[in-house]
Amino acid sequence: MKNFENINKAYNSVFIQNELSIGVVVPIENYSNSSIPTMQDHLKRVKQVEALGFKSIWIRDIPFHVPNFGDAGQTFDPFTYLGFLAGQTTEIALGISSIALPLHHPLNVVKSATTIDQLSGGRLLLGVASGDRYDEYPAMGIDYDNRGELFREAFEYIRKVQSNFPTFKTNNYGNLQGNIDMLPKPTAHKIPLLMTGSSRQSLKWNATNADGWMNYPRDLYSQNNTIRQYRELIAATQEFDKPFMQPMYIDLHENDNFKPEPIHLGFRLGINYLIDYTEKLRSIGVNHLALNLRFNTRNIDATLERIAEKVLPEFHLKTQNK
Repeated sequence: MKNFENINKAYNSVFIQNELSIGVVVPIENYSNSSIPTMQDHLKRVKQVEALGFKSIWIRDIPFHVPNFGDAGQTFDPFTYLGFLAGQTTEIALGISSIALPLHHPLNVVKSATTIDQLSGGRLLLGVASGDRYDEYPAMGIDYDNRGELFREAFEYIRKVQSNFPTFKTNNYGNLQGNIDMLPKPTAHKIPLLMTGSSRQSLKWNATNADGWMNYPRDLYSQNNTIRQYRELIAATQEFDKPFMQPMYIDLHENDNFKPEPIHLGFRLGINYLIDYTEKLRSIGVNHLALNLRFNTRNIDATLERIAEKVLPEFHLKTQNK
């Protein structure tokens, strides 16, 4: 069986072959009655998540508040905010899920990403996507229907500009002729790029080009088939295996044996069923689970502590012994 590639500190610690690690999506608060979080105590919560032993935090790229989309995320610019958090943390992986590449010039994306990667000692994971909020595209003068091509070209630009004095041409983002260079370079040979959903590309393109796949929650049977197809393509064409991760909304019930009830992209459930479900995710090949507490009705601090006490030892001790 092929191993995952050795990239940077974040990638190597979050993704362990045949194992599952757990992170948390920011904002770390309940804002189920509003599309805009308060962001109160946000730094305290991030530090708490790190101290409790979660492997990662994840923030999102949402340039505009689109009310009918229903979620403004952390509201802060993702790179500015991650740069701030890099200086306030020491070990936890700093993830973006995900930069909508067609809405940004790729030079700005990669320069911000490599800067944070350097300042944090290799703790950056860069998710990338084609974007799915239509209203943002006309607001920025960008063709929504062309976002698949823009995604591919921006992805290639980000890859190539990390080399020294690169030479390449693009249709949408300018040309480099080998006489100028982008600095800083990443801590490793590249920034790990994790593709989100399909981003209007084929599964073969994903398996060939990205360093991992973030996909949306599905029932276990469908997710298992998706991961199997992905890994079969990788095994047939790639030198290294690649990780698979997904988010999941949870509302952790005070009754440890509360049976799962579906909520938006997740479950209301007791801690014992959360342990059981995460083990099932691990068994079908999910390597990282990002928990979202937006709909969590229990006290957030108590929820984080309970998960750290009961769930993390079931999985993270395994990865630490690798």
